[in-house]
Amino acid sequence: MDGFLVALVISFGVIFVAELGDKSQLMALTFATRFKPVPVLIGITVATAIVHLASVAIGYGLNAALPTGWISLIAGLAFLAFGAWTLRGDKLTEEEKRKAEKTGKSAIIAVGVAFFLAELGDKTMLATITLATKYGWFGTWLGSTLGMVAADALAILVGRLLGRHLPEKAIRYGAAVLFAICGLWLIFEAVAELS
Repeated sequence: MDGFLVALVISFGVIFVAELGDKSQLMALTFATRFKPVPVLIGITVATAIVHLASVAIGYGLNAALPTGWISLIAGLAFLAFGAWTLRGDKLTEEEKRKAEKTGKSAIIAVGVAFFLAELGDKTMLATITLATKYGWFGTWLGSTLGMVAADALAILVGRLLGRHLPEKAIRYGAAVLFAICGLWLIFEAVAELS
């Protein structure tokens, strides 16, 4: 159970931070202006659960195929890259804004499909793959899914209460620093193991 809790807490924290200021949060905020919050959260949760399940399957498979020292090194470098990616920031394209603004028969389906497509290849998917190579698949899947849903729920709540999004620059810098710390920690761990 210890490994499960570690995977759950770490993946929740990493994905929550990675999601702050991400385009998915902007999409959640946009959808929440068109639909009620609960169907938006259901759509986000279903899409996230599916994408992150595929992510942990990939990460778990990589873990079985590669030695742990090399996995830690690759994961550390990936986290440094995620930090740089986070500094760059995300913006919704005009097409993504149009998708988020479209109304359909079912808000859950509209939100779910948009989030599923937006998350494929996104940094949170790649971070989940990376985390699954290091920790157990179930705790990573559950933690990463809950972390993303919590961050998007925060965007919806803050957006609805204040009518504005969180201070983007401060969030971006904070998330980038946390990614860099995690990346350096994994690299030091890998160097110690490979020496």
